[in-house]
Amino acid sequence: MSDTLYLPAEARDRAGKGASRSLRREGRVPAVVYGGKEAPVSIHVEQKELVRLLGTGHFFNSVVEITVDGKTVQTLPKDVAFHPVNDRPLHVDFLRLSGGAKVHVRVPVVFTNEALSPGIKRGGVLNIVHHELDLVVPADKIPDDIQIDLTGLEIGHAIHIRDIQLPDASVDGSHEHDLVIATIVAPSALKSDEGDTTVG
Repeated sequence: MSDTLYLPAEARDRAGKGASRSLRREGRVPAVVYGGKEAPVSIHVEQKELVRLLGTGHFFNSVVEITVDGKTVQTLPKDVAFHPVNDRPLHVDFLRLSGGAKVHVRVPVVFTNEALSPGIKRGGVLNIVHHELDLVVPADKIPDDIQIDLTGLEIGHAIHIRDIQLPDASVDGSHEHDLVIATIVAPSALKSDEGDTTVG
């Protein structure tokens, strides 16, 4: 499971574009915490600290504990708006987590034991259709990744979501029983998929 991340914050007294611009000039990023059957709370966080957490690579799959005025609330990051030119974070939305909450997250897929796949050994190519899976999981059990073992797989084999052993208490959030995650294809099949550029 991804480690809990910690983010100190301050309450935001004023709303509106002018107030937000003023905060950004001071190196702060406006944010809001919502959900959990409570009123939304407007906050602001330090830009440098937010950028550091974004750089962990698992920001959106981690519980983020936000502390405001001595009170700590568990949240899940839901959205970050970035500046279109310099990629600076402009605003963050956090979903408040209540006890026993389940959350919808996208979890990266990691493929293991490629060397033990006869299909890949014979020149086949792993064609990844989905690099992430939509899962509904308990907020305190968000997995870092889902590992898929390629041992024994031949050319032509398709890996479906139904073939995957998901972590305890996790369920498929895509609702597609036949969702194809990856296939092992012959190199010639891969080329034909990319389009035949020859002119007859």
